[in-house]
Amino acid sequence: MTELAKAAASGLDTNAGLGGQQVLDRLVALLDLEKIEENIFRGVSPPHSPTRVFGGQVAGQALVAAGRTVPVERKVHSLHAYFIRAGDPKVPIVYEVDRIRDGRSFTTRRVVAVQHGKAIFALSASFQLDEDGVEHAEQMPDVPDPESLPTLAERTRDFADLLGPRVFPRPIDIRYVNDPPWATRATGQQPARNQVWMRADGSLPDTQLLHVCVLTYASDMTLLDSLLARHGVYWDVDKVLGASLDHALWFHRPFRADEWFLYDSASPTASGARGLATGRFFSRDGRHIATVVQEGLIRVL
Repeated sequence: MTELAKAAASGLDTNAGLGGQQVLDRLVALLDLEKIEENIFRGVSPPHSPTRVFGGQVAGQALVAAGRTVPVERKVHSLHAYFIRAGDPKVPIVYEVDRIRDGRSFTTRRVVAVQHGKAIFALSASFQLDEDGVEHAEQMPDVPDPESLPTLAERTRDFADLLGPRVFPRPIDIRYVNDPPWATRATGQQPARNQVWMRADGSLPDTQLLHVCVLTYASDMTLLDSLLARHGVYWDVDKVLGASLDHALWFHRPFRADEWFLYDSASPTASGARGLATGRFFSRDGRHIATVVQEGLIRVL
């Protein structure tokens, strides 16, 4: 286990009292996988989650494992993943990388995350050499600047009795453009849309793969808010159970995850105890940097 990973798993079970950079450093530590054999890596989890590993963490770590078997000049452009079982935060996760293909322009990797002898997560990722080609993109929505919006701590201050201890310092600074679902749930159904500004809450090294993995981590945060708002419910507040089922990301243009990006998400449909959410990421200067689609399990009891 690396020294960074040891620090992340040192038994400090909350981020309470830590500053943004310290919390972000813990995330960087979690993404610093240990190589235990050729094509096999091991990651740890912060012990603050009593029941299951956060999906964005598993996706980010799996992408790190894949990326460490690919030449640095090839950049990840897409990933497709399935969440198979809930991860156990008390034991390490082993990531097994299958080198599917090394072509002249594209490289394909498959990663399976294993705990207790069973697969908990599977990811396929594709990497590409930089190429010139046609370009176009949709325009970024017109939204207020992130500095003009309240922090997550400020947003949740008046809802402490409702949300309880689940709110703690995070490695991602989140600023809701619209009212968050826990604030609107009492008013009933809201538009199936959610917009937040995000950035890593501190400075990251210049390693390109790390920035992609941090955005991958963040992409599993707030994405299903649009679905919940549509039905006037929220996690752990109402009788609603949920989990990520599958997750797909496409990376379109270079970016830094420690600079502000807009996460614009919507839920076009829900049925059969499943809901679909789509999201677009825009850099602050308006570039469309990534797109995400996720289906989640949603059971309103």
